[in-house]
Amino acid sequence: MNSPKRHRIPDPALPLDAKSIIKDAQNELRLPQRRLLGKRLLTLGGLMLLSGCDLTNDKSVNTMLQKVSSFNDDAQALLFDPRKLAPTYPESMITRPFPFNAYYDIDQVPDVGALNYRLELNGLVKGKRIWTLDQLHALPQESQVTRHICIEGWSAIGKWGGVRFADFLLLAGADTTAKYVAFHCADNYWTSIDMPTALHPQTLLTLTYDGSILPAKYGFPMKLRIPTKLGYKNPKHIVAIRLTNAFPGGYWENQGYNWFGGS
Repeated sequence: MNSPKRHRIPDPALPLDAKSIIKDAQNELRLPQRRLLGKRLLTLGGLMLLSGCDLTNDKSVNTMLQKVSSFNDDAQALLFDPRKLAPTYPESMITRPFPFNAYYDIDQVPDVGALNYRLELNGLVKGKRIWTLDQLHALPQESQVTRHICIEGWSAIGKWGGVRFADFLLLAGADTTAKYVAFHCADNYWTSIDMPTALHPQTLLTLTYDGSILPAKYGFPMKLRIPTKLGYKNPKHIVAIRLTNAFPGGYWENQGYNWFGGS
């Protein structure tokens, strides 16, 4: 017996066909056997052609870009496996020198004083909210040799040491049911990540690089290292961390980069 037809309500911000395609694709991606196919379908050109987006209309293009970006974020989150580890490498493969990269020149790297440094936690946190560098260094440390992948098209392998972020959040009494973790930095950069990524076993609050105190050019006094995400999701010079259920955005994300930023 055929099931009754469901009537769809048009979304004025998106052509009906595009809305239908995106909804159906999201449903299909929930099936494990469809995920590989889904990865191949997540292309801007394909969705724009299917949706009938007018490439000569700036408003139409911007609306479609926003929809595609949001769809990509949802799809990447669906495909993300918090148990799957990023590849690790022997120390012989470390890239030396490791590249400096920021949205400013190297002579503009912030000078953060170690003695006066304080890491501030705010938002959905019930425990310790202010941390000194000495306190952070006193926590159990681990290291990893992983690949940093930049959205600009290059990559490099480095050795990072520090505190597993999941352990730190638990020690600080953070609410790990919060949706987002936002980071604010001494160089006025900011970004945010989803909680499953924050709790991933390879996500580190790094305090050292290649066995030495983290150099300023790589993020002193602290850098978040997430080998499962692209470089712009790995903030440096962190001074504050906020746990929240309100979407925080980010420096590049607010300018059009995908928010999830998986590598």
